[in-house]
Amino acid sequence: MAMKKLVTSLMLLAGLAFLLAFASAPRVQAANYPDHPVKIIVPFPAGGITDVVTRLIAQHLSQRLGRQFFIEDIGGAGGNIGMGQVAHAAGDGYTILSASSSIVVNPSLYKNVPFDVLKDFIPVTKAGATPNAWLVNNDFPAETMQDLVRLLKANPGKYSVASPGTGTTPSLSIEMLKQDLGVDFVTVPFTGGAPLNTSLLGGFTPIANSAFGNVAPLILQGKVRTLAIASKQRLEALPNVPTLEEVGIKGEEAETMTGIFVPAGTPVAVVDLLQKNIAEIVRMPDVRAKMLSFGIIPDGDTPADFTQYVKDEIAKWKRVIEVGKIDKI
Repeated sequence: MAMKKLVTSLMLLAGLAFLLAFASAPRVQAANYPDHPVKIIVPFPAGGITDVVTRLIAQHLSQRLGRQFFIEDIGGAGGNIGMGQVAHAAGDGYTILSASSSIVVNPSLYKNVPFDVLKDFIPVTKAGATPNAWLVNNDFPAETMQDLVRLLKANPGKYSVASPGTGTTPSLSIEMLKQDLGVDFVTVPFTGGAPLNTSLLGGFTPIANSAFGNVAPLILQGKVRTLAIASKQRLEALPNVPTLEEVGIKGEEAETMTGIFVPAGTPVAVVDLLQKNIAEIVRMPDVRAKMLSFGIIPDGDTPADFTQYVKDEIAKWKRVIEVGKIDKI
């Protein structure tokens, strides 16, 4: 009987030891993380806002955590190729995704997307975002957003509005204004921010919607006029420019984010470590100043808050795409 009790006790202790070891496995991994270089995939060509901000963050992560965080730019299919690679990578913290808002738009815009945002990824943090802006050429007669809306309503089909490309959040902001206000105009999608800026400056498309970060130099130099910002609060860089809500256009906040994701299965402790460090990095005075100079408003929210943000953004843009009957790519 004594021997039976001893065996039973030993089995219970062995089982408890196994459970404790299993439960603590992520902590052990996080304690040693990173023990070799970490790859951050940016799903666009080098040189864009997402790439520039990510390199700034990666530099400081390398200094803080003692291992190299290096960037790999993988462009193509509106970001789907690079995002798909991370979605199917090992969940060990050594492959990270730095995505733009394409990650929340593409599932509703593309016929075939090689990932499921909420199943294949863990949202870590929104590093920052640049709000969309309504802009006009300096020679255009509208001085305010209210002036622009009146002109569009009084002249259906007459004016053209430029966007940096089909499926970008500025292009969907344009569609959202059409839907909410019932205005009619021609949308002209360009192949990025640079050609849009050239056309706007030349007056070929005298109205535009663009991410503030992509047109900030023109705005700050007074070469184009900003009528309204699609953010909840006014920008520090443009204190005299109202938000859309302030001019009576409600529920149209829109931005292009830089968000950090890791593959599903990444240990919670690693996720928390990355979030904590990235949040601290983007709030450093010198980093914050650089991000603001790019037109990016630093954030650093928690994984829980960022997950809710991602869900809300997916739902918002899905509605705009479906109501607008935008053809899938």
